Amino acid sequence: MNETISAIATANGIGSIAIIRISGDKALQIAKTLSKQENFKKRYATLTNIYNSQNELIDEAIVIYFEAPYSFTAEHVVEIQCHGGFIVAQSILKATLEAGARLATAGEFSKRAFFNGRIDLSEAEAIAQLIEAKSEDAAKILASQMKGSLKTFIEEIRDEIIHILAFSEVSIDYAEEDLPEDLVTQIKAKLDELYALLNKTLQASKSREGLMQGFRVAIIGKPNVGKSSLLNALLNFDRAIVSDIAGTTRDTIEEQVKIGTHLIRIVDTAGIREANDEIERIGIERSLEAIESADIVVALFDNSRLSDDEDLEIARLIEKYRDSKNMIVIKNKVDLEEKFSLDNLAFDLHLNSKDDVSSLVNALEEIMNRSNSSDEVMLISTRQINAVSETMKNIEEAFIPLEDQELEIFSFHLNEAVKEMSSITRPFENDEMLDKMFGSFCLGK
Repeated sequence: MNETISAIATANGIGSIAIIRISGDKALQIAKTLSKQENFKKRYATLTNIYNSQNELIDEAIVIYFEAPYSFTAEHVVEIQCHGGFIVAQSILKATLEAGARLATAGEFSKRAFFNGRIDLSEAEAIAQLIEAKSEDAAKILASQMKGSLKTFIEEIRDEIIHILAFSEVSIDYAEEDLPEDLVTQIKAKLDELYALLNKTLQASKSREGLMQGFRVAIIGKPNVGKSSLLNALLNFDRAIVSDIAGTTRDTIEEQVKIGTHLIRIVDTAGIREANDEIERIGIERSLEAIESADIVVALFDNSRLSDDEDLEIARLIEKYRDSKNMIVIKNKVDLEEKFSLDNLAFDLHLNSKDDVSSLVNALEEIMNRSNSSDEVMLISTRQINAVSETMKNIEEAFIPLEDQELEIFSFHLNEAVKEMSSITRPFENDEMLDKMFGSFCLGK
């Protein structure tokens, strides 16, 4: 008999409804004890009173019983829907613990769902990330993965590699049998195809990381070009101090704002120039770090001032990151007399950050929407990206021993590739390879 666990499944705080979830062999009995009712229809909402161990009424609540294995954890599950608030849900939780449950640890319901075969690791990660989704597009991708889209993709890749591994193992163990003469050519062609598919998925996923984690937008420029004014305009409130004194912003300032369907983090950086003191130097270093970690860089230049060496440094940074970052180059303060001029610097937008920034908002939204234009399967975590990278590395390292027909070494690398791919969804069982080996050939053994 497994331990029965219980926890509050809704966020802390005051709300209309709170949910206490109970999972395990004692779940139904605990519900009967708390409600003093004996009969609960499966998957049916029952309105009932809930009592504590002292027979004191806690609340009138809805109780739903899910019989194993037809529940999220594949165990007996009871959900108690009570009135939301700080006290009621905690009181019912305490009553479940007194009735025989123990407090669930973080993620334990999903962990049980995984161990009971209800979900795989990719679906578990999708559940965790869906809760913290930063955009509607991300939520749609994660919902699709909860239904198994990534699982299907990974399983197909695993199956292909295991099939190739079976060919290799058969070639080692049954070399005297009649095997296709062009076996090496066939295997190499299939590995080339798998490698290209994995690389395409990996690059598409990396380019869309901002969709999952929330886009980071860094505003850069020399001191006093209007970066803080631009931040305040995007936020619709005065978050940053605006002053004519250069170097007023001496550290990065970060704020979140929703643009379109995306929640983004905007970073207002310290002006990039030669530092006058240690504090300013640290601030400028953090500005450069903000550029490195940003998905989108907004570079600002002051239309009302002559260009100088500091502008040239910003232009150099634009050129450095143009191929790896989404760039929006802006000529600001266009309401003032034009004095700025810098050869070979093209501007995407002209605006006055104190007046109207709608053109920038539209440009940002277009870039973020573009990141979800692909219908390809997406890797949603660093763990998944690393696993695919390692799979590709092992496939690449398998080519040389394949050419030399050193099939033991070739099989070693393929085994490692399968293990890496399997780590995304479920562990690799050696019996799978044996099934492929003996199912693919009539060897009479």
